[in-house]
Amino acid sequence: MTKVIVIGGGWAGCSAAITAKKAGGDVTIIEKTDMLLGLGNVGGIMRNNGRYTAAEESIGLGAKELFNICDKNSRHKNVDFPGHKHASLYDVNKIEPLVKKLLKDMDIKILICKRVIDIIKTKNKIAKVILSDESELEGDVFIETTGSTGPMGNCLKYGNGCAMCILRCPSFGPRVSITERCGIEDILGQRNNGSYGAFSGSCKLNKETLSCNLKKRLNEEGVVILNVPKEDVNLEKLDLKVCQQYSLREFAEKIILLDTGHAKLMTPFYPLDKLRKIKGLEKVKFEDPYSGGIGNSIRYLSIAPRYNNMKVKDIDNLLCGGEKSGFFVGHTEAIVTGSLAGHNSIRLSLGMPLLELPRNLASGDIIAYANEEIKTKEGLKKRFTFAGSIYFDRMKKIGLYSTNKEEIKNNLLRLGLLNIYEDKIV
Repeated sequence: MTKVIVIGGGWAGCSAAITAKKAGGDVTIIEKTDMLLGLGNVGGIMRNNGRYTAAEESIGLGAKELFNICDKNSRHKNVDFPGHKHASLYDVNKIEPLVKKLLKDMDIKILICKRVIDIIKTKNKIAKVILSDESELEGDVFIETTGSTGPMGNCLKYGNGCAMCILRCPSFGPRVSITERCGIEDILGQRNNGSYGAFSGSCKLNKETLSCNLKKRLNEEGVVILNVPKEDVNLEKLDLKVCQQYSLREFAEKIILLDTGHAKLMTPFYPLDKLRKIKGLEKVKFEDPYSGGIGNSIRYLSIAPRYNNMKVKDIDNLLCGGEKSGFFVGHTEAIVTGSLAGHNSIRLSLGMPLLELPRNLASGDIIAYANEEIKTKEGLKKRFTFAGSIYFDRMKKIGLYSTNKEEIKNNLLRLGLLNIYEDKIV
């Protein structure tokens, strides 16, 4: 049986593990922290705009499990907020144990609080990974889903310091780039001014610290929009955001709160004294990152050069997914890329042709389009998401956006891809 080692237990890593297991692999996830899902523990937004299409494509391809969990644990569905339609808001306080149970029930091995610090390579193949406790783990195929956030030095150099975010680098150690350990130079994202990286796009407020009225509205409606005092409007902050789908004027002139269990504040950071000037937020405090008054985590500083089948270039048995695989923003995007990497890990081990999703699927087009754009100077400043900005515009323009489940399913059937991730290859 093919031994698949998934390095990183975020949305991409979990989805890769699921499809690799379905294809017949013996799968192990290695996660450096004490929880799976990484940024998924503070995210919460699914199915907004083109993510609806991509979610239904993944479900039709056979990667339904994670979307089903999110759908069943959504606090609100069909929520509209500026620039976004039909969003679902899953409960970030409930999601991780459910995903962990799913993986265990599938007999996927999970190594928690284990950090990969190096690799042992034979020619152009990884033979083993070395963990921080000096133990070694052999594998046939490896999938890197380590993300692009951290270590602390990046947040210090390119941001406003360690923001004390959900990834908790001071406690669990820094993220290590497996591709760089293999001798491959990673690709770095840029901001419009040419500096590297980008701030995470939102914060979490403790919902209990909102006024009773605001908390009631948020629990009932899922979204609350408040006016920012004119003297505190800062349009320049929009350029800092990794989430370019939220770089709309409304996100500078308004406080937009979403109910994901916490109160999700749609801005990278916001000075606490100014936040408390707004009616209903007089006693508010940050939940994640704890330093959300002055900064947030820095991302997009470690992207692997890859093919559209998610195999990393120049390493024969390494694939990638999630933010490690491109300037992708969002949980849906992580699941799409991770699922393809997991499925292809078994094909790769058997010497079979790797699956490349066609470009008449939104999922296939975003993977290929991002790979084209990353080769250009301007492309290094772009971020790709089904939910907005340049890629959602592209989806609509070329006819890939749909909320018709039957239409999406029929398209997959026509392409011969319906339930392909369900096929047991070995």
